Amino acid sequence: MRAIAVHQHGGPEVLRPTEWTTPVAGPGDVLVDVAAIGINYHETYERSGLYPRELPYVPGRELAGTVAAVGAGVTGLSVGDLVATADVPAPGAYAEQVVLPADRVVRVPEGVSAEQAAAVLLQGLTVHVLTQDSHPVRRGETALVHAAAGGVGLLLTQVLRSHGVRVIGTVSTAAKEAAARQAGAHEVIRYTEVDFATEVSRLTGGTGVDVVYDAVGSTTFEGSIASLRPRGTFVLYGQSSGKVPPIDLSTGTRGSIKLTRPYLPDFIATPEELQTRGAAVFSWIRRDNLKVHIGRLYPLADAGTAQADLEQRRTIGKLLLTP
Repeated sequence: MRAIAVHQHGGPEVLRPTEWTTPVAGPGDVLVDVAAIGINYHETYERSGLYPRELPYVPGRELAGTVAAVGAGVTGLSVGDLVATADVPAPGAYAEQVVLPADRVVRVPEGVSAEQAAAVLLQGLTVHVLTQDSHPVRRGETALVHAAAGGVGLLLTQVLRSHGVRVIGTVSTAAKEAAARQAGAHEVIRYTEVDFATEVSRLTGGTGVDVVYDAVGSTTFEGSIASLRPRGTFVLYGQSSGKVPPIDLSTGTRGSIKLTRPYLPDFIATPEELQTRGAAVFSWIRRDNLKVHIGRLYPLADAGTAQADLEQRRTIGKLLLTP
């Protein structure tokens, strides 16, 4: 079976096509023929060694595909069902076939394609947590969304807009500004041209925003804190630019803010919570016309190129590998 393996930590060049042992479904498992694999920033952290993993390994957590075999004791799933997961166990998702625990997959409803499912599930689950748990949004609030033209950013902007939240997005280029506005951002700041915290102050009349959603980390951290209103919420859910520095909260000069660092596995820990959140994400597509922006499809063998494009911010929307 073809797969992408990491034998040493490093840059995108360490992602190499290889032959891997063909998996077999055991009791409680399903074997899935992979149709599409979602690429996520977490995989670049593991590849670089920031989040170390035992070597060698196959990267990837998110995929959609067709059930090819069902293990003993599995009910509710049959050969031929289209399923998706955001929780692929070791060895990983960058492969032609994977074995998954049956209780960690979500059945994909009619009207949602394999590519859409692979592109939306992990980031959609993240958006569900961000808007329902990290900071339960309310109509009339204002949110600052960093990387508003990224995979999560485009979904988050649409969901916030549907809840009646004013969205201020940050992007780096004109093309990404256009994408963020198309997703529903009310205001877009090109952080390459202006100081975004100063611009947020201007756009909010000096009040600040109710919530900041930040997946960038080091380079945006101080400005994100400065952009909050008193009693606002800072949601740090990624660190694409590096780890955030320590912050001194002892003086009270930060305006009684709240800081939270959600970790998705904690919010889909049980099969019931995974199914409930997964169904909500797919309902956004079917009922609320959520647009899933697929930026580019790459052959499985080009996984290194795909991760490099993601890290260099050369993309808009979600990137997928296709075996």
